Amino acid sequence: MSKAAKPFRPVAITANDLRSGIVVFRTETGDWVKDATRAEIALDPAKAETLLAAAKLDHDRNIVVEPVAVAFDPASRLPVLLRERIRAQGPTVPIPGSI
Repeated sequence: MSKAAKPFRPVAITANDLRSGIVVFRTETGDWVKDATRAEIALDPAKAETLLAAAKLDHDRNIVVEPVAVAFDPASRLPVLLRERIRAQGPTVPIPGSI
């Protein structure tokens, strides 16, 4: 007996900038930005595949590293999973010397 397919959730594309290593998100214009709220959100599987394919081209052009689609909440414009929210918003504890 096979498992039922999981329902699609809206996604955005994230990666790491090749030069700086910072977490970046792909925008509607194809730019990569640090601000997760500017990410383009795919509301259906076909759009998600299109966005990921475009991001993989940027990977091949040595712009970003390891692009992936992550579940995104269209209302808050932030990642759904805690791990991805931390990647988007930064550390959960103060960094010494930054206060």
